[in-house]
Amino acid sequence: MLAKNQLHDAVRHAPTRDLAVAEIRTTIVDVPTVRKHKLSQTSVTAQSYVIVQVRLANGVEGIGEAATLGGPRWSEESVEGIKATIDTYLAPALLGQAADRFVTAGERLDAAAKRNNAAKAALETALFDAVGQSLGLPVAALLGGAVRTSFPVLWTLASGDPDQEIAEAEGKLAARLHRTFKIKIGAQSPEADLARLTRLSKALADRATLIVDANQAWDETTARRCLPRLAGLGIALVEQPLPAWNVAGMGRLRAQGGMPPLLADECVFTPHDMLAVAEAAAADAVSLKLVKHGGLVGLRKVAAVAEAAGIGLYGGCLLESSVGAAAHLHAFAGLRELAWGCEHFGPQILTGDLVTEPLRFHDFAVHLPDGPGLGVTLDPDKLRHYARS
Repeated sequence: MLAKNQLHDAVRHAPTRDLAVAEIRTTIVDVPTVRKHKLSQTSVTAQSYVIVQVRLANGVEGIGEAATLGGPRWSEESVEGIKATIDTYLAPALLGQAADRFVTAGERLDAAAKRNNAAKAALETALFDAVGQSLGLPVAALLGGAVRTSFPVLWTLASGDPDQEIAEAEGKLAARLHRTFKIKIGAQSPEADLARLTRLSKALADRATLIVDANQAWDETTARRCLPRLAGLGIALVEQPLPAWNVAGMGRLRAQGGMPPLLADECVFTPHDMLAVAEAAAADAVSLKLVKHGGLVGLRKVAAVAEAAGIGLYGGCLLESSVGAAAHLHAFAGLRELAWGCEHFGPQILTGDLVTEPLRFHDFAVHLPDGPGLGVTLDPDKLRHYARS
């Protein structure tokens, strides 16, 4: 946190206070992953992003990132659609506007296009980054100040091969990178997934915490049968076992008892969604993601509703690079409680990153980058290398 005199110095030495948005550029990039990442509904061997660059009238450039998983399968947005929507509808709504009026910017974006949350999040991130650089302040300070600069970080096991996954987890433990692992299930039959989880639980017993993500793969009957077995394996948290529409079913599962805690993800995009989940007593925790909540301001609104309802906070990801991951960390840094840590391991699963200095991972945590804005700098050579032709 900056002292009052440091804040005054930062403002006084800023290059110029002309914060009008002068130019917005978008680039689609495709970055290979180190191994296949398999979800219930798709699998990816490369991660695709839209990188947004916003230049202000003072010459400062901010960056943001919109991530998807295998096209419009996780949500309705694809990188192709995100780029087209930004270029055609959203960018014109911001050109000439003051970049530091974040709420007004959000209102203009909402008037220009419904939903398109990932696209809006990337633009808003770039605004925060540019303003932070202009004022010499980190994005976390613009959001109210950081209460933490490091975050317990998990690793996702998603190849579907238990032998490979056990070896991968052993390597992460030995390197002191991760000791909580999220296992993606739902691509195989429930019995096959339970057999796989049994092997992982036995191999990593007393050395790691295990979380399971079904990505909406089960119906309520299957969940009633399988969740108690997951509790017996010591699974600490189960993410979105039911389809997003079945919030009432999630509430019924929790009321049954004998279940692991449930994590809401795809059923919570807006503060209104979060309120509905709270009213249905449908979750013990919620996964926070910029691509769902439309940006940093929206993420903090959803978190506030969850906190008011006594629902725990979990820092979710969509395999962002260091650009998108840094934005999430700045949003998470000011949350009073982040009981479940975060999963921003994305930069580590990529064969290359998009910034000059990737995020730091050590001692089972990911660390908030230093410096103004997001604290990461886009590498133009890497951007050109991974840019889609």
